[in-house]
Amino acid sequence: MYVSESRGSTPAAASRSAARGLPRPGRRSAVASTVLALGAVSLITDISSEMVTAVLPLYLVTGLGLSPLGFGLLDGVYNGFSALVRLVGGHLADRGGRHKQVAAFGYGLSALCKPLLLAAHTLPLIGAVLAADRTGKGLRTAPRDALISLSSPPQGRGRAFGVHRAMDTTGALLGPLVAFLILRQAADGYDAVFTVSFCVAMVGVLVLLLFVPSRAREAAAPGDGAERPSLRAAVALLGRRELRGLALCAVALGLATVSDSFVYLMLQRRLGVPDRWFALLPLGTAAAFLLLAVPLGRWADRVGRWRVFVGGHVALLLAYGLLLAHLRAGVLPYAVLALHGTFYAATDGVLMAAAAGSVPAALRSSGLALVQTGQAAARFCCSIAFGAAWTAFGDRSALAGAAVALLASVALSIRLRPAEAV
Repeated sequence: MYVSESRGSTPAAASRSAARGLPRPGRRSAVASTVLALGAVSLITDISSEMVTAVLPLYLVTGLGLSPLGFGLLDGVYNGFSALVRLVGGHLADRGGRHKQVAAFGYGLSALCKPLLLAAHTLPLIGAVLAADRTGKGLRTAPRDALISLSSPPQGRGRAFGVHRAMDTTGALLGPLVAFLILRQAADGYDAVFTVSFCVAMVGVLVLLLFVPSRAREAAAPGDGAERPSLRAAVALLGRRELRGLALCAVALGLATVSDSFVYLMLQRRLGVPDRWFALLPLGTAAAFLLLAVPLGRWADRVGRWRVFVGGHVALLLAYGLLLAHLRAGVLPYAVLALHGTFYAATDGVLMAAAAGSVPAALRSSGLALVQTGQAAARFCCSIAFGAAWTAFGDRSALAGAAVALLASVALSIRLRPAEAV
């Protein structure tokens, strides 16, 4: 468990904390070295992945001529396929405490998929490459978040996840900018983006292997000693009232969370943004996320993580409303992207910080994977449904339906009001 921060801590306790990647005793404001190392890995990896994400919608819809329904299917694969393997990644990481090894395999698999996009020009092939890429993400996400929670004190998990997400979002901010510069300079723009993305991703894997500790283990809390890593024990975690309530809220809200790519495509259509500038739209979301991730994480530690999580979806609902409203072009993009970034800052790491308190240390990866799986599967369904509705009824009608569904989900989540464990 997190070592006491009292002034009387011994040098031996300080050395044990350093060895396990925990903040040193007596330094209340310190963030664990493991969190900072994982933040660096995520920063580098997000530069790579967001380079691809920034150009992928335009590449598929404009370059390859996919319909909104076809893009919705691929986008669902890209964002939801990882739901099928998150439990596997969490279970493998918990068995023997192999969090770092499983995370490294996931990062490496995603990196290898980047150059394969150069050879994929049909819907099935592109779908297969994106599925493999998301398999890597699914394998690494729960072990990485488990390492963050195990390396942080319970009362500071919101801040720790906020710091990690802020570093992660710095990469998300730089990735589209790098892609934009490459598209302006390179003759074969998309090929160059995918190649550079692969090289950057491999650097992230190297940083993980060299600088992230292999283990960061909390001592089991009273009553947790009988827990042993197994798939049955992982599923049985849903019997815990706190975790089950958080998972149900995440699923309900995920069913009405429109994919980022659709938000950017709608902004482009509303504003008439030229293709060469499209890759810069995610910068607005990333900038707001970066500025707010740490403050909202610390606020969640004080006022309740569930409240901040639901509040983030209220911000997303406001963004939907602005996209549907008839506003001047000068106001619309800044307001929508700021609210979009606020949504991520209030939900991404905050949900994991809330769920970590309801899961024993021995099953931390598995428990977090359960929540992530439900949320990812729900967003997968939303992406496909939204793409189909856009194709059949138009973008505005599809977004209006998503806004009504999100409003109902927020109301349901407020009524459920799941309890939180510290």
